[in-house]
Amino acid sequence: MKLYIQLILAGISGGLIVLAGFVFLYQGSIPFSDQPVATKVNYNISPLESNMPGDFVDSAKKSTGSVVHIFAEESDELMLKNRKKQKSMDPFGDMFSFDEFFGGNFYSPKNGSGSGVVYSSDGYIITNNHVVGFADKIVVTDSDGKKYDAVKIGTDESTDLAVIKIEGTKSLTPIRFGDSERVNVGEWVLAVGNPFGYLTSTVTAGIVSAKGRSLDIIKGEKAIEEFIQTDAAINPGNSGGALVNLQGELIGINTAIATPTGVFAGYSFAIPTKIVKRVVMDIIEKGGNIERTSLGVGGYDVNDELIKDLKLNLNDNKGFYIEEVDRKSAAQFGGLLPGDVIIAINSLKINNYDDIEKTMKYNKVGDKIIIKINRNGKEMSVPIQLRKSF
Repeated sequence: MKLYIQLILAGISGGLIVLAGFVFLYQGSIPFSDQPVATKVNYNISPLESNMPGDFVDSAKKSTGSVVHIFAEESDELMLKNRKKQKSMDPFGDMFSFDEFFGGNFYSPKNGSGSGVVYSSDGYIITNNHVVGFADKIVVTDSDGKKYDAVKIGTDESTDLAVIKIEGTKSLTPIRFGDSERVNVGEWVLAVGNPFGYLTSTVTAGIVSAKGRSLDIIKGEKAIEEFIQTDAAINPGNSGGALVNLQGELIGINTAIATPTGVFAGYSFAIPTKIVKRVVMDIIEKGGNIERTSLGVGGYDVNDELIKDLKLNLNDNKGFYIEEVDRKSAAQFGGLLPGDVIIAINSLKINNYDDIEKTMKYNKVGDKIIIKINRNGKEMSVPIQLRKSF
């Protein structure tokens, strides 16, 4: 037994001697930077000065009171009127109807819900055209749960925007507008709305993923798309709601999601305030639905080969050569002719057809423009009033 204890003690002593030698040989050889060091944490760093997201509470407080829930419905009268209109345009409309084929009333009025953003204290509210465009019965519920009847002021299908109004109130809290042009990719944003129609005043956070997206979401020849893309969660019912920055300022109207399932899958899109401001002012000032229009010309961009072939006499070898003018178009009624070369619109230089599209992007029926042309070597200005396209 004594021998066993002596062996254990000898082993322990040997181990201590080896460990002491190791420390002695390598003391001071470990780089200081590799040793664990206690670091003082500065809790006074501003969230805006760090890479971490800031406090969303203030932004949410500033914006949620300006976002409303909208329930929109098509009345029986409007439904019948629309059915008659569709039937008159249908070449087989007189042969049979779904009602006759299936018996009873096959159709039912459309309805749906979405969100809206308070534009002014006297009741103007911004939303999407697809939320209210089909409806003539609209009920708005504010963030406090108070309900109001609203009327549709006007819509713009080309931007998917609409304006409705609550009459007889001056108690609404308008949202503060921000500048969507100053928004940066990677910036934190909040989406405020009413997903699925019953999760009212819901706030979600994300970052700006991209700007200027054109995705052919809005149908139509004159669709205007420059979406802000974000990964803030948006679902059905959020349409027409607010996309705000950390200051609680509106930078976009939420309008669509990219999804294979019908619910949020990581990407959502908002109409930037750059477009929203312009369209809303047009609707409120002029009233009614906005109809976009085209000039009604076809032809070629001017280049050296075209100048040589057609023997064009131009001061600046740029512009758009008109080969044809559409019948009953604004161009025809304004006096433009085949052979004219468009060189400017409203004092903005035209180098090609893309410039015409960009210059006239927001023009609508009734607007007046001045087109500068070169006709047989002479420059002249032609006033044109834009008309509904046929």
